[in-house]
Amino acid sequence: MKNAYIKDIAVYLPHSVLTNEDLEKEFPEWTAQKIFDKVGIKSRHIAAVDETALDMTEKACNALFSQNTATKDTVDFILLCTQSADYKLPTSACILQHRLGLLSSVGALDFNLGCSGYCYGLALAKGLIVGGMAQNVLLVTSETYSKYLHPLDKGNRCLFGDAATATLVSSEGFARIGECIFGTDGSGAESLIVKNGGARNPFSAANAVSYDDAGHIVSPNHLYMDGAGIFSFTLKRVPKMLKSLLEKSLLSMEDIDFFVFHQANAYMLSHLQKKLKISDDRFVLCIEDVGNTVSSTIPLALFRLRKEKSLEGKKHICTLGFGVGLSWAGAMIDI
Repeated sequence: MKNAYIKDIAVYLPHSVLTNEDLEKEFPEWTAQKIFDKVGIKSRHIAAVDETALDMTEKACNALFSQNTATKDTVDFILLCTQSADYKLPTSACILQHRLGLLSSVGALDFNLGCSGYCYGLALAKGLIVGGMAQNVLLVTSETYSKYLHPLDKGNRCLFGDAATATLVSSEGFARIGECIFGTDGSGAESLIVKNGGARNPFSAANAVSYDDAGHIVSPNHLYMDGAGIFSFTLKRVPKMLKSLLEKSLLSMEDIDFFVFHQANAYMLSHLQKKLKISDDRFVLCIEDVGNTVSSTIPLALFRLRKEKSLEGKKHICTLGFGVGLSWAGAMIDI
């Protein structure tokens, strides 16, 4: 039976950095220390006004090719995970093929997922390779949630940062993609949503701003998140997802060297870690200087683990994504 592997990972972070001190100047009632204590983030990278998710994918992919693990003529499929597409149409992955100068014989598609997107992408890439439809898949994640945030939305502006990653999934590499699981609950769609801008509710210049019961700003043209609802969903779903992935992989908690969860915020991650009784040395945190980068949080953490040589001598990494959709997914990675 064929296997699929992660062969290489690269990251692009925008040059502009928004620090807690910058936010404190806008919202004096929230000190820099208070922000860090609440969400575990000190700074986050923010895309430039004229820099899009597609621009960022191009930079992440070029960084990957500069690492000399693959040449452009060997890529035969692009999977681009984004909720920040440049256009309603055409597909960003098609434009990326042209920008990178890849062969016209490649397959290319976008898929619209957020926090669970990387685990979904690993599974899709694995399916293409194991099914004999591709040999080298370029899995790209890129989000510019900062462009969806209302200027007065201090809660979400403290959380979200922008980033892009590029992962080469191939028939050989340093980490085998193991079992994968998925879950969906569309009844929670409005828990994390940008209501205007699509076919159902076009963008409206007459944007009425209000506040929810928790005091969070509600603007139909901007991102809204029910933090309490997402927190409740996470604590309910993630332990069950982890249990299912371990059972499917024929592994126990003790077998896992690293748990790499979607980096939502430190408060939520701390609750999950305690609930699941995971020791600090096996629970990965990668949020302090980048924030919540949505679909890019897990590959960014994997990139840093590998760069720091923390993966040497390890066997199993459990990755779990969860959030907007509502959607969740897990993928076991075997070194």
